[in-house]
Amino acid sequence: MLPKPNKGYHQLDNQFFDLKSIYAQINNQHQNQRFFILCDDAKAMLKKLVKSVILIEAAGGLVKNQTGEYLFIYRNDKWDIPKGKLEKGEKKKEGAVREVEEECGISVSSLGKKIINTYHVYEHKGNLVLKKTYWYNMGYKGSEKLKPQLEEGITEVRWFDKGDVAEIKANTYPSILDVLEKKKLTKDTPAPL
Repeated sequence: MLPKPNKGYHQLDNQFFDLKSIYAQINNQHQNQRFFILCDDAKAMLKKLVKSVILIEAAGGLVKNQTGEYLFIYRNDKWDIPKGKLEKGEKKKEGAVREVEEECGISVSSLGKKIINTYHVYEHKGNLVLKKTYWYNMGYKGSEKLKPQLEEGITEVRWFDKGDVAEIKANTYPSILDVLEKKKLTKDTPAPL
């Protein structure tokens, strides 16, 4: 299934696609753009990609409180959803809860179903990294004061009402938009500039 053209996706040619060779060009010219590769076998294409870069698995959660607000963090001058790398031997759901609790200073009350898996690419110490993130629904029923994990570069943790998600949309990452769209918290995401 092809992404809708108005969602800001750009097609890359699968026949000549080499992530390492075109990453810098894509990153410099298309900041915060979303891309897709049209291919006959998506699983085979993903395996090929994973073999060409470092794969890091992460997990996180979209936390909803009793009043229907959603939890977001502010890190590296962008709004984000709490997440982080899985520790060796750690199960995905356990890692998702741990990361939310560490990054936000709260105790998760409930862990729900998986929302979506996202992928994004970045450069770290001269190496290209593909991060696969497992996203889960989470609930919060406490009254703990939100506490950003400063050592992880998080400067703010805040609850947002569904109607205020436009602020998040205006300053976040494409993979976060995928999570928000899957949860129907945003519609008709405009193509990033």
